[in-house]
Amino acid sequence: MNALTTEKLTKAYSTKVALHDCTLAIPQGSVVALVGPNGAGKTTLLEIATGLVKATSGGATVLDGLEPGSLAALQRVAFVAQDAPLYQAISVGSLVHLAEALNPIFDRDFAIARLKEVEVPWKRRVGKLSGGQQAQVALTLAMARRPELLVLDEPTSGLDPLARQEFLAHLMNQVATSGMSVIFSSHSLAELERVADYLVLIVSGEIQIASPLEEIVAHHRVVVCAPGDLDGRHEIEVIDRQLDVRFGSHLVRTRNMETLRGLDSHATTLEEIVLGYLRRAQGIRVLEEIGRS
Repeated sequence: MNALTTEKLTKAYSTKVALHDCTLAIPQGSVVALVGPNGAGKTTLLEIATGLVKATSGGATVLDGLEPGSLAALQRVAFVAQDAPLYQAISVGSLVHLAEALNPIFDRDFAIARLKEVEVPWKRRVGKLSGGQQAQVALTLAMARRPELLVLDEPTSGLDPLARQEFLAHLMNQVATSGMSVIFSSHSLAELERVADYLVLIVSGEIQIASPLEEIVAHHRVVVCAPGDLDGRHEIEVIDRQLDVRFGSHLVRTRNMETLRGLDSHATTLEEIVLGYLRRAQGIRVLEEIGRS
């Protein structure tokens, strides 16, 4: 089963194409890191997955066939937006009562126990809570719905390092005990690498990578060689080049490591892989702009 499936998904606004021809099949039970620069299309993808935005063309389904935003999907998918919007004027306890009244499935005992665990005052007005406490309240309300898919759009933005660490620790504890799928957007790759097992990299509205983290790291190498030494070698895709006068550092992708025999190559980190794709995308955009000038 898949947590999220898209087929040639495209979303165009009046002045910009936010997503272009995106095809994904994210296995259920995954914790997915969704990464990319500002304006890449991450939020648009998450909003389509949760039914907040309709695609221009192509399709998307969640939980192996449900239409995003449908009643069946709404009962099984929870979403925590970037600014964690909450009613500011009421108490935490009143907010829990309201969430329970509005959702057919809501684990009140879980919500009470978890808010106590993270030391959120029950009687305090939501607007008087710290940013970290409000993020924990939003996460608690979402998880109390017992979703099969939890979608998080930059939920730790603006939190200090300790608050982010606590937020992620509680999230992963719930993932371990419930088995729910999570799609987690963040600019902090190191943060996501600690909790995710699947990576989706999106740049300029197009999917660059969509694979388990272990496979991504296993299929990428850094090759140090002179320009041209990779010519004629099949099954190698050069992602990024950092060249000097004689030698260069090449980030390459291959599923057959035998193609690198005889070359000076070594393993690389997930961060360097992502940076390589971002540099490549930036270079392509520069060439396109030159071509249009």
